Amino acid sequence: MLNLDDIMKNISVNKLDGIPVAEQGVEFVERKGIGHPDSLIDGIVDATSHALAKEYLDNCGSIMHHNVDKGLIIGGASHAGFGSAKITKKIEVIVTGRATDRFNGTKIDVNEIAKEVAKKYLKQNTRFLDVDKEVIFVSKIAKGSADLTHLFDRTNPKAVPLANDTSFGIGFAPFTDIEKLVLETERYLNSKRYKEVNPAVGEDIKVMGLRDKNKYVLTIAIAFVSKHTRNLDQYMGYKERIKTDVVRFAEKLIGKEVEVHINSADPEDGDEVYLTKSGLSCEAGDDGSVGRGNRVNGIITPFRPMSLEAAAGKNPVNHIGKIYNLLATELASDVVAQYSDIRECNIAIMSQIGKRIDEPLNLNIDIATINGANFENAKSKARYIAEGWLENLSDFTIDISLGKYKTF
Repeated sequence: MLNLDDIMKNISVNKLDGIPVAEQGVEFVERKGIGHPDSLIDGIVDATSHALAKEYLDNCGSIMHHNVDKGLIIGGASHAGFGSAKITKKIEVIVTGRATDRFNGTKIDVNEIAKEVAKKYLKQNTRFLDVDKEVIFVSKIAKGSADLTHLFDRTNPKAVPLANDTSFGIGFAPFTDIEKLVLETERYLNSKRYKEVNPAVGEDIKVMGLRDKNKYVLTIAIAFVSKHTRNLDQYMGYKERIKTDVVRFAEKLIGKEVEVHINSADPEDGDEVYLTKSGLSCEAGDDGSVGRGNRVNGIITPFRPMSLEAAAGKNPVNHIGKIYNLLATELASDVVAQYSDIRECNIAIMSQIGKRIDEPLNLNIDIATINGANFENAKSKARYIAEGWLENLSDFTIDISLGKYKTF
């Protein structure tokens, strides 16, 4: 059982000064969809971490040291026209990092696991990419750093893990209207139901949102699928239909009028519109890299506190870059959900290398309450909720290893 008196010394709760983000004049928000190359490689390396965790549990009895948080998609080349398209140069997927590849004399083929996971992930998350013929897979995972492996091994399976690094995680809640709109618009356009009705809409979708006072603008890039786009008139018709759908979706979601632009780079004469064979921009030279995409809450928010940590692919046992960013995000949401008088909550958690992950060097909570609400009550509630999350942090890391939390 944790000594909560000791934990409380490391938790600070402060009044958030200034104007809440939702009431400021301008917000920018971005979401890179599931088919964006940055999101694809994030998904591949995180799925690799989950697969390694399962392999280690099955063969070693516990999750061994690994960090496969380095990866790259090198864009190929293609020729796309109305009605047909062809990939002329293969896409390349490279996964690298560090992982335990031997246990009690038994070799664990971490590179083969990574390649198989990458193939499976692309097959599950794309519809028109011929993964076996149009993608090259390379894995160069090596043995882990002696220092970090030793630190990982010092963690007793029955004890709380020790932090692998002196780092920090960031989270906030609740989402503003434009944040919710950007996230949910991409999910809507990439949903199975929407794709069944609109098969020409590719998976590579990027949504950029702007709120300028009370004006809401979405600029959306969509890789259309040549196979389902016969001519320019049909392409333009698709754009108008999607625009109408998104306007209606936005009104239902946030109750506000939204201006929508689809593929605004298309030339007026219709030449060289955004067509692809696979529904992915990486077929035509767009590269992807781990950590360049969405934060663990699914969006990119320059008007909010953020960590630049690449959470995808990091081990779920003691890697602070993954655990504390997810923890801060979930904790902020929980604080807001349990105390309705809090209108904004920002959380930052700092670790100290070699110390227990449930004993952070500092867990800072900044809260703004609704006018008239008692700050001391909110402060006490937030502290209590944070203590509960820290007390159950080992269970949280197990859930991370099982893939219950998205990192992008």
